[in-house]
Amino acid sequence: MTPKLLTCLLLTAFVGVSGIAHAERADRDKPMNIEADALRHDELKQTSVFTGNVVMTKGSIVLRGAQLDVRQDAQGYQHGVVKAEPGKRAFFRQKRDTAPGAPEEFVEGEGEVIEYNGQTDDVKLIRRGQLRRYTGGKLSDDIMGSVITYNNLTDVFTVDGEKRSNEPSSAPAGSGGRVRAILAPKATAAPSPSTAPAQPLQPSGTLNLQGK
Repeated sequence: MTPKLLTCLLLTAFVGVSGIAHAERADRDKPMNIEADALRHDELKQTSVFTGNVVMTKGSIVLRGAQLDVRQDAQGYQHGVVKAEPGKRAFFRQKRDTAPGAPEEFVEGEGEVIEYNGQTDDVKLIRRGQLRRYTGGKLSDDIMGSVITYNNLTDVFTVDGEKRSNEPSSAPAGSGGRVRAILAPKATAAPSPSTAPAQPLQPSGTLNLQGK
């Protein structure tokens, strides 16, 4: 078995242990609330720049960082880019829907830059990306890579590995690095006859993963 295939299988295992939860579907339609130390708004360009201890909430979604650039496109969708202070990482968190009586689940992520796309409902964790899942307050899964993209609507994620220091800048992001995953085992309980399980978190078929 090749290292690349093994890595893909490990990420597939993440799907198997992710349970029957899925992201909060109502978050996409909630208003964006932002707190910061300062704001610069351009009405003509429909852009706003928030700086200093920025906290953005949108339903159960939370984004934190040093600076947040927000723009609104012609269709009315909001897009945000959160940047961390030098040497630190910005933060993302979202609650996931669970079956009645099941423990609460949250997805958390960090990256030097975090991009939120209101139209596609994607969250992208860029540079030193990390995506974690908590079940009942305990860490269940932990994935690390250079760039991690997580879709709130479909629960599909993609991960690119780190570049090597001697790679040319034109090389793909995951061409020489490793995606790291820590996956906790989870027993699968038989669903109640009256309760249909929700769609589990799914990996993208376009994962750019490669071993050493």
